[in-house]
Amino acid sequence: MSSHHIIREKQEPALIIADGEACSTELLGQLLEWSPTVMVLDGALKRVLPLGIKVDVWLGDFDSSRDFDEAVIDYPFEKVHTPDQLYTDLEKGIMYLIEKGYPAVNIVWGTGMRMDHTLNNLHSLKKFSDQIKMVMMDDYSVIYPLPKKFIKWYAKGTMLSIMPLGKATTIKSKGLKWEIDHRSLELGDRTSSSNEAAEDGFVEIEYEGGFLLMMESN
Repeated sequence: MSSHHIIREKQEPALIIADGEACSTELLGQLLEWSPTVMVLDGALKRVLPLGIKVDVWLGDFDSSRDFDEAVIDYPFEKVHTPDQLYTDLEKGIMYLIEKGYPAVNIVWGTGMRMDHTLNNLHSLKKFSDQIKMVMMDDYSVIYPLPKKFIKWYAKGTMLSIMPLGKATTIKSKGLKWEIDHRSLELGDRTSSSNEAAEDGFVEIEYEGGFLLMMESN
């Protein structure tokens, strides 16, 4: 699988391939077409290189590097050793891109398999939401932080879950099948899971405090 057909450094989103459940080759190929920089996190490298993907950056604490043969370790990409255990590999990857001046990143293989990794990766979308634009994708969902004022066109019946990380307050919506009218949502108490676009048209969401994720589900 090749990539980098169109290279516009730091104008198109970088791509991070994490170490969770692999997505379809179709989704991965679509993202590679528009990704001038491909970063692979630590142990995922052994699954990525056989796909023929041109990797630009390999980042992690490299605890699993002993599982790779010398030919892989000598592969001509940038190797970024980040041994600090205070941050997850995904956090360190996002921090690297922020430091390099990237405005946006798409993330795949960030869900599935270990649930603690999935939850930590979703937390990363909150942690860095004011520093870089982030979208996490798998074969079932597109997930991204919701700004305080949001508007987007959807086809009728598109499944949309509005999920708080912590608590989000004074939320109101327009265009959902089950509207949210100045309510608060709080993880562990109330969410707006499995909502949907009421008609073909724009969905609008506003809220005052806290943090919300949008999950567009297939």
